[in-house]
Amino acid sequence: MASPLSTISSPNYSIHIGDSSIELLSPFLKKNRFSKIFILVDENSLQHCLPQLVARVKKLSEAEIIELESGEKNKTIEVCTNVWRALGELGADRNSLLINLGGGVISDMGGFIASTFKRGIAFINIPTTLLAQIDASIGGKTGIDLDGLKNEIGVFTNPKELFIFTGFLRSLPRREMLSGFAEALKHGLIADVAYWEKLKSVNIADDVSWDEIILDSIHIKSEIVAADPFEAGRRKALNFGHTVGHALESFFLEGGEATLLHGEAVAAGMICEAWISNQLAGLQENELDDITHTLLQLYGSINVNMISDHRLIELMRHDKKNENGIIYFTLLDAIGKPVINKKVTAADIIEALNYYRTVSQQAMKS
Repeated sequence: MASPLSTISSPNYSIHIGDSSIELLSPFLKKNRFSKIFILVDENSLQHCLPQLVARVKKLSEAEIIELESGEKNKTIEVCTNVWRALGELGADRNSLLINLGGGVISDMGGFIASTFKRGIAFINIPTTLLAQIDASIGGKTGIDLDGLKNEIGVFTNPKELFIFTGFLRSLPRREMLSGFAEALKHGLIADVAYWEKLKSVNIADDVSWDEIILDSIHIKSEIVAADPFEAGRRKALNFGHTVGHALESFFLEGGEATLLHGEAVAAGMICEAWISNQLAGLQENELDDITHTLLQLYGSINVNMISDHRLIELMRHDKKNENGIIYFTLLDAIGKPVINKKVTAADIIEALNYYRTVSQQAMKS
């Protein structure tokens, strides 16, 4: 059964969610009369999503397609340079439109490319993964990695519009769905204990109503972003799990062997940061146990060797929330009640990583 169309209006753009959201793209293009249209894809969205999009929006049959290789390792300034050159060679001007059709990497990098080409051209996001639909394409953050550091370069720029078609999720493997689901769980942990409890009962192998989950998550994130668009204060709550999580993600990228998806890293990060919350911010033991058990059941454990601890801390020192060499975390006073700008020492982080290793080993034995 087709899901109903929902629209969330933010101060700067509208987010359309549902099976018929793409049908709104034709009138959007007609109204704005862009000089040229470009679609940024990777090999996955080129194969699984672009044909559906062009079939339903005839105007896009005239668009120029720019294909990138998928993966976080390609989210670099070198790749951006190639795209800027391609845009120039294909005749893009300041009245052109870039459509970002893909997951989190395409949303982040495509927004950055559009925001900086000729001092800024219009772009829209059509996210194709659960991670991008729930989180990455929303909020105006664009950026790329630098020397393996996550999102070290970027700007705040909003898309002109956002179209979320959950039909694209049918092509995703379970591991990719779980990666995106981690961000929904984070939204529950920082904002809504009832949402957290609801998500704990979701089995992603079932016929889940993703439109409903995506809508709930977007309501949470949009309300936080609207109150603090440039992350001066409250928006930092959205970083729960990401200080440790981004460090793990960067560390695995450096190794170049095992791949670690964003949501997998954030899930491990949330366990570590829940433990720090128990030590420093008042999170009760039973809530720490609840978070730990839920995330380990869903995501299993990552092999974090003790020899990597100091490198992980070094990576955390590059986190954008830090000031004057002090590492700041977003922690939980309780599930649904975040606290921002909590100073955390290297010793605290090592103890949190030891906690993660201990509970991971216990989970494997049970």
